Amino acid sequence: MTLTRRSAALTLLASPFGGAAAAQARLSAADQALVDRATAYLQSLTEARGRFVQTDPRGATTQGSLYLKRPGKARFAYDAPSGLTVVSDGGNVAVHDARLKTFDRYPLSATPLSLFLAKNIRLDRGVTVTRVDRMADGFSITARDGSRKTAGQITLTFTDTPLALAAWTVTDAQGRSTRVRLQGLQRASGLANSLFVMRNPYRRPGAAA
Repeated sequence: MTLTRRSAALTLLASPFGGAAAAQARLSAADQALVDRATAYLQSLTEARGRFVQTDPRGATTQGSLYLKRPGKARFAYDAPSGLTVVSDGGNVAVHDARLKTFDRYPLSATPLSLFLAKNIRLDRGVTVTRVDRMADGFSITARDGSRKTAGQITLTFTDTPLALAAWTVTDAQGRSTRVRLQGLQRASGLANSLFVMRNPYRRPGAAA
């Protein structure tokens, strides 16, 4: 897999999270109010669909369609010629590369997706909010592994009016950042469960899925 294609898949999987909870960083009352507002919004986002544009550390971009169904389910269908599909079924995240004919699974709990796909979203458990930044049209929240056992961080960016998740940026231990920008994210209802099921097309009969 080339660096660009590897980045496309690992953006959703190279998590800065894991380990036991730690004390929350000291936030001002105003900052904590924004964290609480973002948490309430994410908790209310039970189903959604939209488009995404992903920019890897080299500046290369890929895009595709996004579907979310909390708790636990998501689908990222990359546009051709990428050939990548990333699906979370609630327990595991599967990555299918049709061009390279590879299929891999990762625990959802070990990925950044778990931050906003959880049944009960908490930004004060398992992660530490290290900063809250305000912008002209919204704000961002940066968090890292609360146990400090894993380097890296994730930044969630929100628009203010209306309140909506606009992007997230994952920064790894080497300081390399990959950004996923959302376009036209809309609440949805009745998304088919089949969107969030992906079986290994290369599995031999009788082998484990």
